[in-house]
Amino acid sequence: MLLSHALRGAIKQGYGAASLRKDILSGITVGVVAIPLGMALAIAIGVPPQHGLYTVIVAGFLVALFGGSRFNITGPTAAFVVILLPIVQQYGLGGLMLATMMSGVILIIMGVFKLGRVISFVPYPVTIGFTAGIGFVIAFLQLKDLLGLQLASSPLHFFDKVYVYASALPTLNLTDAFIGIITIATFIGWNNLKSRVPAHIVALTVATLLAGIVTKSGVGFVSTLGSQFHFTVDGIVGNGIPQQLPSFSFPEISMDLIYTLLPASLAIAMLGAIESLLCAVVADGMTKTRHNSNSELVAQGIGNIVAPLFGGIPATAAIARTATNIRAGGLTPVAGMVHALFVLLAMLVLAPVLSYIPMAGLAGILVMVAWNMSEAPHFIKLIQVAPKRDVAVLLTCFTLTVVFDMVVAVGVGMTLACLLFIQRSIDITSSSSEVIKREEVANNALVCHRLEGPLFFAANDKIKALALQTPINSQVVVIDMEQVTAIDISAIKAIEELIEELSNMRILITHVKPHLFNKLIKVGMNDIANVDICESDSQFDDHLFSLGQKNSD
Repeated sequence: MLLSHALRGAIKQGYGAASLRKDILSGITVGVVAIPLGMALAIAIGVPPQHGLYTVIVAGFLVALFGGSRFNITGPTAAFVVILLPIVQQYGLGGLMLATMMSGVILIIMGVFKLGRVISFVPYPVTIGFTAGIGFVIAFLQLKDLLGLQLASSPLHFFDKVYVYASALPTLNLTDAFIGIITIATFIGWNNLKSRVPAHIVALTVATLLAGIVTKSGVGFVSTLGSQFHFTVDGIVGNGIPQQLPSFSFPEISMDLIYTLLPASLAIAMLGAIESLLCAVVADGMTKTRHNSNSELVAQGIGNIVAPLFGGIPATAAIARTATNIRAGGLTPVAGMVHALFVLLAMLVLAPVLSYIPMAGLAGILVMVAWNMSEAPHFIKLIQVAPKRDVAVLLTCFTLTVVFDMVVAVGVGMTLACLLFIQRSIDITSSSSEVIKREEVANNALVCHRLEGPLFFAANDKIKALALQTPINSQVVVIDMEQVTAIDISAIKAIEELIEELSNMRILITHVKPHLFNKLIKVGMNDIANVDICESDSQFDDHLFSLGQKNSD
C-alpha cells in the first residue's frame, strides 16, 4: 500500500507520549522557519505572501500524512521560482493553480508506476547545473526588493530583466538596501555561531526591529508586507495577509490552457520529484532510515492537487526544513503535520504582526537560500576537476536555466542525461576477436568473438562489425557472451543479422547467462539451422566434439 507508508511504519514500531512530545516541539520549530520562507517564496513568484502559507498548511499536512519519508517537510521551495514566475506573469494565479494540479496528477502516476527509483538516477552534473542556475536567478530577482528598486516593467526573459533592473538603479532606496545588507550579514554571522536557533528567524527579527526603528525615527521609508500587499474581506481592505482560513476555490479549466501548461506541469512534477526524493535520501543518511520513494511521490501528488484548491502553490520536500526537523528531534511524520498546524495557528493569530516584516529582509533571506542551494564553491570545483563531458552538461543546464527557463533546462537536461548514459554504455560495451586452432574441429580455423557489457541499440554497429572481422574461410564462429550483462531487442536483431551474414559457418553462442538465454530462446534464435546456444562449458565442448566428428567423417 502506497499511502501513509511512513506513518504506518512509525506507529507499528510503537508511538507513545515521549515521541509525540518530541514531534510537537520539532514541528513548532520547523513551523517558525517555514513562515518567513513560505511568504518570501510566494512573493518571489509574483503572488501575495499568504499563498505560500496556504501551501505550507495544506500540502505540508497532507504529504506528511500520506508520504513515504518520516522526516520530509513539504512546502514552497526556491527551486520552483524559475518555473513559476513566468506562469504567473502569463496566466495569473488561476493558471498557476491549474499547472500545480496537473503536476500533482503526474506525480501520482509516477508513484503508481513505481518510477521513484528511476528518478533518483539523474546524473549529478544535470542536478547541480540547474540548481546552481536556479540559485543565480533567484538571487538576481531579489535585487528589486533588496535595493527597493522601482521597475518600469516585468519582462519574461533574463536579458530583458537585466536591462530593466539596470535602468531602475537610480530609484534605489537606501533604507531598504541598508536593511537588506544587515539581514544578510546577520544571517551569515549567526550561521557561523552554530546555534540551534535558525539563522532565518534571527536575521528576519533583526530586520523587522530595524525597520520599525527607521520608520519611527522618520529617517526614511521602508517597504513592508503591509505596504506592498493588500486584501479585501467582506468589503474591508486590509494590509499584509488576511487573518482567516484559506477558502476553497476551483480554477477555470479549458483544454487549450491544459495543452499550453502541460510542458510547465511536466517540469514542475519532474523537479518536485527530484527534490523530494533527494531530500528523503539526505534524511535517510542523517537518521539511518529508509524511505519509500513511490509512496512519497503519490503523497506529493496529493498535496499538489489539493493545495491549489485552497490557494496553494506548488510544493515539494525542502532539504533545509527537513534537516531542521531532524536536528530538532522530530521522529515521525507527525512533526510535519504539527508544523502545518502551527503555521495555520500563527496566521490566524499573528497576521497583523507579520505585516511589519520588511520586504528587503525577506529578499535578504532568499539571497542566502539561493546561495546555499547553488553550492557555488562546489560548482566551481566541478568545472575544474570533472571530465569534459560532465562539465559540458553542467554548463549547458546552468546556462539554459538562467537564459531561458526551467522548462527548457529540465527537458534538455534529461535528454543530456540519457545521451550521457548511452555514451558511457557504449564505452563499456566492447568486442574482441581471436582466430585459434582447435583439434575438436579437425584443425579448421575457429573464430572467437567476445562481447562485453550491456548490449542495446547503441551497440549495434559493434555487433555488426564482427562480420568483417571473421575470415571468409572460417567454419566455426564462437560468440562468447560471458561478460554480457543485458540485451535488448535491437541488439538481438543485430546478432540475427550477423548470423545471416555468416550463414555458411557454424555459430556457437556460449556462456549465456540464464536470463539472457531465455530471451534468445524466446525469439527463436536457437531454431536457426546453423546456430547452437550453450549455457555451460560442457555444452560448448559437446558441440565442438560433434562438429569435429562431422568434419572427420
